[in-house]
Amino acid sequence: MSSEMSELSAPMLDSPVVSPSPAPSLAAESVLESAETAATGELDPAGPAVFRPFRERIRAGIAWPSVIWLVFLHIGALAAPFYFTWKGVVIALVLGWVTGGIGICLGYHRLLTHSSFTTFRPVRWVIALLGNLAGQGSPLMWVAQHRKHHAFSDKEGDPHSPRHGKWWSHMLWLAPHFDRGYYNALYKRYAPDILKDRGMQLLDKTFLLWYFLVGGGLFAVGYFGWNFNTGVSFVVYGMFVRLVYVLHATWFVNSASHIWGYRNYETRDDSRNLWWVGLLTYGEGWHNNHHAYQRMARHGHRWWEVDVTYWAICALEKLGLAWDVVHDQRHSRPTG
Repeated sequence: MSSEMSELSAPMLDSPVVSPSPAPSLAAESVLESAETAATGELDPAGPAVFRPFRERIRAGIAWPSVIWLVFLHIGALAAPFYFTWKGVVIALVLGWVTGGIGICLGYHRLLTHSSFTTFRPVRWVIALLGNLAGQGSPLMWVAQHRKHHAFSDKEGDPHSPRHGKWWSHMLWLAPHFDRGYYNALYKRYAPDILKDRGMQLLDKTFLLWYFLVGGGLFAVGYFGWNFNTGVSFVVYGMFVRLVYVLHATWFVNSASHIWGYRNYETRDDSRNLWWVGLLTYGEGWHNNHHAYQRMARHGHRWWEVDVTYWAICALEKLGLAWDVVHDQRHSRPTG
């Protein structure tokens, strides 16, 4: 065990679950604590019908915009063999890290959802914009759904538990249709802090616009820098291939990391640490660690649990762009 791990004294597997200690009075943590109250069976102010299990909502219809969006991305990725260039591959890898690693893992997840660190408001908006370009919805949508997942993890009400089926947890949970009333209640319940942020509101309203801007920019760089085929290659790899990779990598955290792997901590859900998901998602695959201490910026708690996203947070801290970083469990109550 590394010297870093000597700082961690959370309940390891086969140890009793530790009673929660008082949490810092941060907005995101306050929302999560309120959500956990709903998970205990107390009355949800939004009404039980609004938050009934997702599978029951499929009877109300299909969310065709979401389904068409995902099908469109996957069809576009099929063009990859016909427009292969190494430049396109490099663009896919770089933008995959920028939008998936910085935008989703560091931004949507550790910054916006769990307040693992604090940064300047403009930096917060820029990071949220990068997450907005990862194809997974606006910050408002993502944060609300993820906080709800933690409130009902692997119980009825969890948006994407494998207990309802492996494919359901991976991607089918995105298919049911929900009316505007559901989303209004969801946002007010689980993301009131994000809802009040005008920058996040703007990203929510202009979600698709940014894809046309980035796609057009990639084509222009390839076309004017090289030729038409290179421009198409940049779009295929920089948009479609990259988005399909980031989407499925993120979904593996919801599905595979609640099915396979090992557990460092005894938690009241099925979360697991899964090495290959950890590598694909820049450190998000150490999911049991995260469920045990949700506010910790560091998800890798063993020396071999590589957490690239945490390294990025530490780099921001050294540059003076991040502070109040929750490095260890002393500032993050156990949530097992």
